[in-house]
Amino acid sequence: MPTPLYLALAHVRRRGLQTALTLGGVAVGVAVLIVALSLTNGFIDELLDSTLRATPHVTLRTYEADGRTTARDDVEARLAAHPEVVAVAPFLAVEALIARRADATLGVTGRQGYTQLLGIDPARETEVLELPALAEAGDALAAGGLVLGGSLGLSLGVLDGDEVLVQDIDGNRTRFEVASTFRVGNELIDGVASYGSLATVRAMLDAPGAISGYHVRVRDPGRAAEVGRALAADVGMRAIPWSSLFGGLVTQLRLQKAVISVVVFLIVLVAAMGIANVLVLTVAEKTKEIAALRALGARERDVLATFTLEGLLLGGGGTLLGVGLGLAVSAYFRVQPFPLPGDLYFITRLPVEVAAFDVAWVAAVSLVTSAVAGLLPARRAARLDPAAVLR
Repeated sequence: MPTPLYLALAHVRRRGLQTALTLGGVAVGVAVLIVALSLTNGFIDELLDSTLRATPHVTLRTYEADGRTTARDDVEARLAAHPEVVAVAPFLAVEALIARRADATLGVTGRQGYTQLLGIDPARETEVLELPALAEAGDALAAGGLVLGGSLGLSLGVLDGDEVLVQDIDGNRTRFEVASTFRVGNELIDGVASYGSLATVRAMLDAPGAISGYHVRVRDPGRAAEVGRALAADVGMRAIPWSSLFGGLVTQLRLQKAVISVVVFLIVLVAAMGIANVLVLTVAEKTKEIAALRALGARERDVLATFTLEGLLLGGGGTLLGVGLGLAVSAYFRVQPFPLPGDLYFITRLPVEVAAFDVAWVAAVSLVTSAVAGLLPARRAARLDPAAVLR
């Protein structure tokens, strides 16, 4: 074994408690950073996944003042002909109040809330959205039923088969029977959205043949804005990509991830200062031994290598322990997600997504920081004048 490595290992073994505390400090810092980044990745991915399951990639709306136009087969054909378009479905949107009537005989109180009611063709809409509940309730929707977001149904206190009253701002009102509920995990959708058939919503508004626009699914959601602009220019409608509805929130979350990385990195930095402290004490204690080694022929670079290796051993060991601990905690949260209040965080559980790149850069930063922290004490030890010390 090379002499510098032998001496470094001997120093590390001799100070057992101090070595354990230093390794623990580095390990905790690395583990916290990995877990924090994994939770942030999972939060962003879950939010995007739940959003895209129930949000069209592109929504094309009319420029008409009342927000309605007449469905045209030629427009649908031109939209469907675009090479990036996977599916197109017409819709009729209504912002309305939704209420459950009180029933004194059953001891049921009245409740009300806000809903964005969408009149759709269930068969075509399920080609755009990933909502199996719409396909399963197709017959019930055709018969005048309503599919509610799970949180909306819960806030109203209704079950399948219950009756609700929907009234828009123009005073148009209709009673619907709740056919079923759905839940995608995003409270911005689960707490507001409701779906009825196009025919039913048109009858409620007394607007035969009317639509608000088209829902479009594209091959690559990342290009939704670009494809939307092209479609809008072709058919003379206003394009609303999904990213314009939720992009600001995602940007804030990514900024939050950067802030978390900086804050938690300070923990790793503090742990690295612990390594520097251990090496400074070791140099102070071993001054005579270092001088003796130099007098016996040890080179300056051998002494420098000894204490640099000691810093790397402490940092490397702590980093390995931290990576293992971070991955273990992340695996636990993946199997047992932490529940979240959906009205505050938009999603109902705290997911985890471990990114190999994040683990790699956290480990690299920890190792580099540990090496730099050990470099100053190592240089101090290497520059000792053996003659002055031994005199």
